Amino acid sequence: MPRQQKIQTSEEDSGFIEKILHVNRVAKVVKGGRRFSFSTLVVVGDGEGRVGIGHGKANEVPEAIRKATEQARKSMFEVPLAGRTLPHVVVGHFGAGRVLIRPANPGTGVIAGPVVRAILDAVGVHDALTKSLGSNNPFNLSRAVGDALHQLESPAQYALRTGIDPEKVFETYQFKDRLAESGALPRI
Repeated sequence: MPRQQKIQTSEEDSGFIEKILHVNRVAKVVKGGRRFSFSTLVVVGDGEGRVGIGHGKANEVPEAIRKATEQARKSMFEVPLAGRTLPHVVVGHFGAGRVLIRPANPGTGVIAGPVVRAILDAVGVHDALTKSLGSNNPFNLSRAVGDALHQLESPAQYALRTGIDPEKVFETYQFKDRLAESGALPRI
């Protein structure tokens, strides 16, 4: 059974939330024995709708964390939020990892595994329901969550995509499953 990693959190003077999702020790077998290096996965967010995920590799853990943090800061993107939750249901894919993320009522909290919870906390989501539908590998899972967050659209983006008048968008835009409309998932 895989060993559970504790997710470390730090908040620097810059106001970003940094969380170490996973640290992996990698061995390379050479003539004299084994050479060990470390691979880390880090999420950086501002708690207000911006998040980035980074991966770093180095011979020492602190250097790997530094590289991953730099990559996460460079790869930050905006996530549309609907108050303290998400605007609609979305499924993200990456490799064998699939993640279902759906909005929840206020006070529900984030119901998720450690990797998905850390990423949603860094984004600033306080109420969401999630389910990992495929691989539970932290690297694939984090990229699948990133894909899901990229698919989210705000009511204004929804109005632009559907051609509805922006003033009337809240009459027709509902926080519901767009996938159920397409027949990909059953309505719940």
